[in-house]
Amino acid sequence: MDDARHLVGSASRLLILTGAGVSAESGVPTFRGFEGLWKTRRPEELATPQAFQADPRLVWEWYGLRRERVGACRPNPAHEAIARLTLEKGGARLVTQNVDGLHELALEEAVAEECSSDESRARAAPIRLHGSLFWTRCTVCDHRTLDRHPVDADSEASLPRCPKCQALLRPDVVWFGEELDPEILESAMEAADAAEVCLVVGTSALVHPAASLPLLTKESGGVVVEVNTEPTPLTEVAQLSLRGRSGEVLPRLLTVEP
Repeated sequence: MDDARHLVGSASRLLILTGAGVSAESGVPTFRGFEGLWKTRRPEELATPQAFQADPRLVWEWYGLRRERVGACRPNPAHEAIARLTLEKGGARLVTQNVDGLHELALEEAVAEECSSDESRARAAPIRLHGSLFWTRCTVCDHRTLDRHPVDADSEASLPRCPKCQALLRPDVVWFGEELDPEILESAMEAADAAEVCLVVGTSALVHPAASLPLLTKESGGVVVEVNTEPTPLTEVAQLSLRGRSGEVLPRLLTVEP
């Protein structure tokens, strides 16, 4: 732990990459954890552009359930430790694969607690590789809107509509068969390329291109530190691999060096 704390704390440019394991400790069901709770449809059949085009009401009903379940969850000590560090450490960037918005909630709470500046808050905002359950995107004009309201999916006429052009809104998440937003991916890759240390937390390291970011850091001369409850494909390339729950490890690991 001491070696990892020194590596992370002394890095002037740090990238933190988080996956589903971080939010699982807050009670967020994994994507496939909703299977069995949803009629006779598998999640993979609903999270596609084709499914939305065929039956937007059904897909919105599914995402309404996900919002409801996730909205009842709270940030855990791992989210809180990351939020404090990214606010205090100018060279720290957070990239997340999670769509649950818990990093943002933890950041809002840390900003209020520490009276942080708008500049610090903007810098600490996570790069969301796969989007967010609580943002919508217009299917016509691409206008994005933060929306934490319950979803009314009783009929297609009641589905969320764009405030600018009144076209149908969709969840602003990356579906199966879709590419990541190129600007978001570029920001993540730039952060990985510049990082002296890439701290990988709670991810299986199986989903690309997210799983490639730590490799980019290593290829650029940086080091990889992993925190997970079990070995992953990244364990062999990590300089240090810590076993444990992120909510227990990160509060001890993420200390800001003076």
